[in-house]
Amino acid sequence: MQTQFNIHEAKTHLSQIIEQVEAGGEAVIARAGKPVVRLVLIEDKPQPRKLGRLSGQFRIPGSDSPPIPETPEPFLDAIEGR
Repeated sequence: MQTQFNIHEAKTHLSQIIEQVEAGGEAVIARAGKPVVRLVLIEDKPQPRKLGRLSGQFRIPGSDSPPIPETPEPFLDAIEGR
């Protein structure tokens, strides 16, 4: 089945295009032959984020910590606790 439609075709056949996308396809809407928009099926809602998932995996420096170094190597050493 056709996957690229010009804007006029898309307006005229929107229901059929949506059915095609629901069946597992995708459709591209073009203006003057140049693709502009891709229609894809919306997946299930993403799972909610779990708060505290990274608890205990890193340490946030306190106010008494030394300032952040200017060069990358000492900065990485400071973050990794070396």
